[in-house]
Amino acid sequence: MQRISRFNGFSSQKPGVNKSSLQIFDTYSGEWLMTADELRSLQAPLKAQYRERPDSALVTLRAEGRVGENVTCKIETGKACVEAGLHPATGGDGSSACSADMLLEALVGCAGVTLNAVATALGIPLRDATIRAEGDLDFRGTLGVSKDVPVGFKQMRLNFDLDTDATEEQLATLIRLTERYCVVYQTLSQPAEISVLHRVISQ
Repeated sequence: MQRISRFNGFSSQKPGVNKSSLQIFDTYSGEWLMTADELRSLQAPLKAQYRERPDSALVTLRAEGRVGENVTCKIETGKACVEAGLHPATGGDGSSACSADMLLEALVGCAGVTLNAVATALGIPLRDATIRAEGDLDFRGTLGVSKDVPVGFKQMRLNFDLDTDATEEQLATLIRLTERYCVVYQTLSQPAEISVLHRVISQ
């Protein structure tokens, strides 16, 4: 399985600006992208609030789905409704989203946004960046074919292809901070405890 998220069209720099005010032009949208100063101004009040009131930084994120026909589950993401179903390797016809693919997509999306934010904050211009997540999944586990095969990904890989003039030191810092502040990456690397509850409801 493989999913790709791509940031395209990052090009020239506005002349006569310092590192913190560096602006990158997106040739696709025809707009100047956010500067490091603009990003800091957006996040500064939040950081100050979280330092003063740490409890306000704790937010519960929620996802909800409802079972549908033909072994599917419709998920309300807050932005759009996604219908998850069986992967072709487990009997699906490929018309519904596979939850395992969605997990990889979440990793790619989170890593891509974090990479972009870190690059902006550090003043590292990216002309282009492609993020790829791959996961090795033995479907014998989830189908109950073999008890010796684990259910879930055996191994996952996250790759960054970067078109940039940044130095090796800058790139090392960029990747290190992206890993550090990527919520999905950290959650997968250091799994959170999951409490499973259930209730019976009547229609």
